[in-house]
Amino acid sequence: MSDGEFVSIWSVPERQGRGPRPAYSRAQITQAAIRIADADGLDAASMRRIAADLGTGAMSLYRYVPSRDNLIDLMADHVLAEMDMPARPSGDWRADLTLFAERTRAVWKRHPWLASLHHPRAVPGPNRLRLTEFAFGALDVGVPIDQMLTLLDMLGGYVERVVRSEIEWARESERSGMTPERWMSQSGPYVRELLSSGAYPMFERIVVDARLPHMTPDEQFRYGLDRVLDCIAAVLPPP
Repeated sequence: MSDGEFVSIWSVPERQGRGPRPAYSRAQITQAAIRIADADGLDAASMRRIAADLGTGAMSLYRYVPSRDNLIDLMADHVLAEMDMPARPSGDWRADLTLFAERTRAVWKRHPWLASLHHPRAVPGPNRLRLTEFAFGALDVGVPIDQMLTLLDMLGGYVERVVRSEIEWARESERSGMTPERWMSQSGPYVRELLSSGAYPMFERIVVDARLPHMTPDEQFRYGLDRVLDCIAAVLPPP
């Protein structure tokens, strides 16, 4: 292996060579990191903090997880097991992708630190691979693989955008006490000023006619998801 060559953590055996039985497992370390990140954010899940949680020294953890990037890969893949998808698609692609999207959103909301991850290399771990097989299998209805990639990227982009916004609102509300309802109330005078000017007819339609802002978060998510699935349906071959 050349210097600087990337090696996936899943390609490195958990136990290498001979010697005493390891005191910990990668799963134990990963679960401790997730507990800390859930409580205090991803930055708090340092090797030192994890080691203190496990009652050991920070340097000893590097025998199990060589780097922080490896740790984050393990954490992100581990929580995907919570999605608990069926072993194989049902044959109803729309129902399968609806389930996939809803459970993805649920995992992100349980683990808000996922929203702070930006991994362009997208290392696939075992749970990610299992979910990939399910989602692509659901959409394997006679379209080219490149089209499947594009359509599932569109679906994933919608889910991530919505849940990132929900997480950001939750964090802002916790920080400032500013709920969406309170924000709408406080911005009322300015909005009425804009409406009375007559200069923004489309904005007026949004304020006066749109139902979406008055839906619950779950209703908003499902409304948008149904529109995305309608777009996917439009380019699939007839059943």
